[in-house]
Amino acid sequence: MCELLAMSSRKPATVTFSLDEFARHGGYAGSNMDGWGVTFYEGRDARTVREPLAAWESPAVEFVASQDYRSTCVVAHIRQATSGIVGLANTQPFTRELGGRIHTFAHNGDVPGVEDLVMQPGCFRCVGDSDSEQAFCVLMNRLTPLWLAAGTPTLEERITVVEAFAAELRALGPANFIYADGEYIYFHGHKRSQMTLEDIRPPGLFYLCRQCESRTPGDPEPRGASLGGLDIGFSASRQEVVLVASVPLTREDWIPMREGELLVAGRGRVEHRPMPRDGMTVAAQGEEV
Repeated sequence: MCELLAMSSRKPATVTFSLDEFARHGGYAGSNMDGWGVTFYEGRDARTVREPLAAWESPAVEFVASQDYRSTCVVAHIRQATSGIVGLANTQPFTRELGGRIHTFAHNGDVPGVEDLVMQPGCFRCVGDSDSEQAFCVLMNRLTPLWLAAGTPTLEERITVVEAFAAELRALGPANFIYADGEYIYFHGHKRSQMTLEDIRPPGLFYLCRQCESRTPGDPEPRGASLGGLDIGFSASRQEVVLVASVPLTREDWIPMREGELLVAGRGRVEHRPMPRDGMTVAAQGEEV
């Protein structure tokens, strides 16, 4: 299956990818060969680089690695095609403009019949023919009333729409996705292939929270982190980071997301994490983990 990766940080960080190494962390060496892409946010806008090639064959990987892109929100995807032809139009992450900002979506799984979720006509339509892009257009059409109304929608209003969308998507098939609106990143964990392609079960995503100390006098460069496929260069001030990936990228204690869980992060902090469904659902607001 495809591989997802995202980062939310308190301060802008440089993120350098070795995407072929990242792909190998999926457990199926050489299988994710149908495209790759990465989005770096800068305020309400974003840079996206994507190609319908295996990462290790793409000259653009070296280009991305050579750039000093600093961002507080990064979304990456490596594709194993299951729906739609191999081509640029079906290469993730997908991006659209709404409410004067860029929205980004990356999906891991298969959701046949997603086109039936479109309840009413909307202005967002697919460029390609993948179920993942169709799912994104459904979500964007549902978010449109919020973002076109007066004022910026609250986080609670946005979560309500995303949670309802995620619940319907889960009914169709594996529905792990990362969605970003330029302010927050929404991570939905469901289920994915584990030891074999037939072994489809939770967890679909893992997350890791880090707090990094300030740069000490005499350090030639800010401290960073090397995470099996990406290097994160932190700024000189105190840094907080939330990382989410399809599989753990290091030997640290990554936390598996529960089936159907929606985690929301902003500026390197968990802003929403529902408790287990035991009648005591609580959101963690501004939580330091």
